[in-house]
Amino acid sequence: MILTFLGAAVACQAGSKATAVPAPQVDDTKTATPGRQTAVVAGGCFWGIQAVFQHVKGVISATSGYAGGSVKNPDYEMVSSGDTGHAESVQIVYDPSQVTYGELLRVFFSVAHDPTELNRQGPDEGTQYRSVIFYGNDNQKKIAESYIAQLDQSKVFSHRIVTQVVPFKAFYMAEAYHQNYAANHPNQPYIAFNDLPKVDNLRKEFPELYTGK
Repeated sequence: MILTFLGAAVACQAGSKATAVPAPQVDDTKTATPGRQTAVVAGGCFWGIQAVFQHVKGVISATSGYAGGSVKNPDYEMVSSGDTGHAESVQIVYDPSQVTYGELLRVFFSVAHDPTELNRQGPDEGTQYRSVIFYGNDNQKKIAESYIAQLDQSKVFSHRIVTQVVPFKAFYMAEAYHQNYAANHPNQPYIAFNDLPKVDNLRKEFPELYTGK
């Protein structure tokens, strides 16, 4: 268990940069009453993705897990092999009266990861680190595809976005030690190097969406 834990920690070291991106031209409008909707994304180590979205206004919960593969109930070792087809993912439950799906994607593309890196984030290599948006309905698909086309056309990034937009099938919650990892280990060097700068970038780039909870 200790060796597995340390291996996971080293694997999650990746650089963090923020990119200023415009708001999506195609998006939902905030609902008049509170509710719950779900978004699932992947982009490198799930520790950093989870840490970012836990600080976004309107997000009720952000859970690390696995999605996009063919194996039911995978564990970390299985996913890390790259043989299951799963990506390290985060399931985001949010209040659509507080934040829109498009705003979540704006954070995803700007501060949570680099959407131009294919099957990797920084030194983390493999399909389990690929960039993915798992859409739950046709509306999410439309918003995601339109936003990617908008960002590519505006040439915000120096390279083409490689984020996959695929239908959501299943989400499997990761092991307990992966949950809230950045919040629980803020003084560990790999968290300080990789994940805390992402949260800080969220605060700087999106002060209207940032919450210090």
